[in-house]
Amino acid sequence: MTKLRYLGKALRMAAAPALAATLLAACDSGSSSSTPAAGSTVKPGSADQLALGRYLTKAADCAACHTTATGAPFAGGVELASPFGKFYGSNITPDKQHGIGKWNADQFYKALHDGVTPDRHLYPAMPYTSYRSMTRADSDAIYAYLMQQKPVAVPSKQADLKFPYNMRFGMMFWNVPFLKNSLSDASAGQSPAWLRGQYLSNALGHCAECHSPRGVFGQLDLSKPMAGAALGRVAAPNITPAGLAAVGWTAADLQTFFATGIAPQGSAYGEMFPVVHLSTQYLSKDDLAAITTYLLGDKPLPPEPVKAISADAVELDAGKRLYTAVCAGCHGFQGEGKPHVAVAMKGNSTVRNTDPHNLIVAMLDGIEAQKFPGTESLQDMPGFAGQLSDKELAQLSNFLRATWGGQAAEVTPDRIKSMRLTTAH
Repeated sequence: MTKLRYLGKALRMAAAPALAATLLAACDSGSSSSTPAAGSTVKPGSADQLALGRYLTKAADCAACHTTATGAPFAGGVELASPFGKFYGSNITPDKQHGIGKWNADQFYKALHDGVTPDRHLYPAMPYTSYRSMTRADSDAIYAYLMQQKPVAVPSKQADLKFPYNMRFGMMFWNVPFLKNSLSDASAGQSPAWLRGQYLSNALGHCAECHSPRGVFGQLDLSKPMAGAALGRVAAPNITPAGLAAVGWTAADLQTFFATGIAPQGSAYGEMFPVVHLSTQYLSKDDLAAITTYLLGDKPLPPEPVKAISADAVELDAGKRLYTAVCAGCHGFQGEGKPHVAVAMKGNSTVRNTDPHNLIVAMLDGIEAQKFPGTESLQDMPGFAGQLSDKELAQLSNFLRATWGGQAAEVTPDRIKSMRLTTAH
């Protein structure tokens, strides 16, 4: 949506005492089924442990925060923006001066489990609130893999935070009420696939960090797991079973989406694009199926059909004319989309979302050209902030929502105006 720096520079919003909100990550397919399963017993220092560590490092989406688009792998520098200041992904190469070269496996585990390094407390922009559930064996495998990477002598950039959030010692007090041993579940299940998906989603993938709302102190609201949250310019949608069913997701479509970034419901954009690009496309088919099982539950709800909506005929006609003029050339006159050009509007999950936030952001800011796994790619979508008025964008939004989204035509020019004023560049 916004012209964010994908490949690890996606905007993130942190919460209270330097709150935590990182890329949601971890859910997909494509990796070889011979990859050692997380949690399996492997010999320390063996080829199997290194292979497992490489796989888990992708599943945990470490590159998103620790590798810039132009920097060395894991050398840090990715900016994480928040209302409280800026965080930067640290250098986690085995460089002894600037990275984690002096850490041992116990210290690495303590950083993931407790948010405490050998010399400081971490802010929860590093999602230890989710990684806390990671097994020691998996932590050791990731550590072993990182220690085999090329050391890079690049100093970690220090967080630039407002007072009192720059008082790092305050995190020890924040951790007391808010650091939990496990997270709440949005779905129900007991099958082996559900349990595996729970671990992949809640611990490794840290999906809740972006998709769960937060309290006044920046803590995850565990009473509403995966219910969606406003993180930066693009909001993380509701991915509870009910939320997914409401916008038409099926298990098969979710698996395709995590593996390729594209499904009948749309494509990955905003912060979800680097998740697919850096993480989920590399997960095994079994793990992809497990994450899908966890998100939907052992007994998935049936996807809801698009509802018929009545709306003001004059306003809809105005929106249709706008769509025909500026959108149909790429998205199709019937909203069917065009392969390798643009996704369909008909049944699109962003169009179907009750909250029009992300739809409006897409129209205002546009979406960069995207290269997906395999041979699929989409052309860039231009933003229309400078081309269409608030009224016109409201009419276009309402046409899309009422015609192909099953949502009420309630977007107002004032809503467009308020979001235009906060356009991110």
